[in-house]
Amino acid sequence: MTAQTYWAEHAWVNGSVRSDVVIVAAANGRITAVVPGSPRPPAGSVTLRGLTIPGLANAHSHAFHRALRGVVQAEGEAGDRAEDEDEAGSEAESGAEGDTAGRAARHGKGAPDSFWTWREVMYGVADRLTPDSYFDLARAVYAEMAMAGITCVGEFHYLHHAPGGTRYGNSNAMGEALIAAAAEAGIRITLLDTCYLSAGFGAEPNEHQLRFSDGTAEAWAERVSGLKGDGNTRIGAAIHSVRAVPVDQLATVSGWAQERTAPLHVHLSEQTAENDACVDAHGFTPTRLLADHGVLGPRTTAVHATHLTPGDIRLLGHASTGVCMCPTTERDLADGIGPAVELQRAGSPLSLGSDSHAMIDILEEARAMELDERLRTRARGHWTAAQLLRAATVDGHAALGWGADAGRIEVGALADLTTIALDSARTAGPPPRLGAETAVFAATSADVRHTVVGGRHVVRDGTHQLVPRVPQALAESIQALHGW
Repeated sequence: MTAQTYWAEHAWVNGSVRSDVVIVAAANGRITAVVPGSPRPPAGSVTLRGLTIPGLANAHSHAFHRALRGVVQAEGEAGDRAEDEDEAGSEAESGAEGDTAGRAARHGKGAPDSFWTWREVMYGVADRLTPDSYFDLARAVYAEMAMAGITCVGEFHYLHHAPGGTRYGNSNAMGEALIAAAAEAGIRITLLDTCYLSAGFGAEPNEHQLRFSDGTAEAWAERVSGLKGDGNTRIGAAIHSVRAVPVDQLATVSGWAQERTAPLHVHLSEQTAENDACVDAHGFTPTRLLADHGVLGPRTTAVHATHLTPGDIRLLGHASTGVCMCPTTERDLADGIGPAVELQRAGSPLSLGSDSHAMIDILEEARAMELDERLRTRARGHWTAAQLLRAATVDGHAALGWGADAGRIEVGALADLTTIALDSARTAGPPPRLGAETAVFAATSADVRHTVVGGRHVVRDGTHQLVPRVPQALAESIQALHGW
């Protein structure tokens, strides 16, 4: 691409709002100049009206879950799917998790909905995806993210093989479909290729999970080593959870990431059932198990971390392990409210993710982290708007392996920018100097006016420049997947 100059009416620079800011993006996609106080746009520049902030990082995504939005909320849907399971629960999962799944299956329609009944609907969608249909869906989902101001996504990817576990001729066909989809949608991706080997502690994968599994961590490592990054893409690793990767294979996954200085993510203590089953199987909490096997550390991000003991919090913080909070999913699935304040105080950087895509709005994730904590504690002011913006930008990019390259509007950083309207029905009123507070506590994804990635204007005045008719693309890919 060619160099491009932008003139931001207001911009979040070095922790404060500056006005009339010239931002020059070089042909290599990096910022070469940031000049506040330029009252008139330079000739040939592109004007960004509103508050321009660093591009938002979505640190935890399952792209195919977007096809569940509005479906799993249908009354009785989850119960109807669960009713198809046999009396004992076909998951063959041990401990509390298996009891929960079996209980939902036995009760069927009318039973209390839960994470485990939601998961049955999710499996049904996963079973129908192919590399082509996943590309179509992910391209539309990533375009929706761009329209929400997201410039980088961490895709927690475990849908590796064909149904039943049959290998595609290209063993990374599904992962490469996601990489290609992000490129066409104009956003960056960290593909967190996920090791997923068992249905529970000591249990073989069920029929749905066979397509997730490589059989062993060594086979997973061999396959994932064939994935290649580029200027738009970084390759990371993930341990799905302590229930999905046997304890004697954890070190293989963490070792792969360590050798490559790659980010490593893991679902952690999202459900109390997982904690109970882990204690039954090993005598330790999931956090202690990960700590004892060398998984924790500054390049590791624990996702959710909802149900932790004080000792768990100390272990995560002492190791500088990051934590990705996903409030809109955690509330949609009735997971609970995680101890984010305590984790940050203990030393864990916080990032944000839209996870199951009940909505795609990182501003809402930031706002919800604070507001949910207010509900839990009946006190206000746990994070400032600046701190929440940091979680949505700097710390989110760091969790995805982009480090100092992204999350800042400064010379040398990637020219990834998001502009939020300050004159919409939601945001009008406060002075520009309160732009950060307005963005975090009033704006939504609908207020994102512009998105720039690597200096390229991907979303202009709310319209995606690379993917035409994004709502239609979403509808067509989702309806084809469901057969509607």
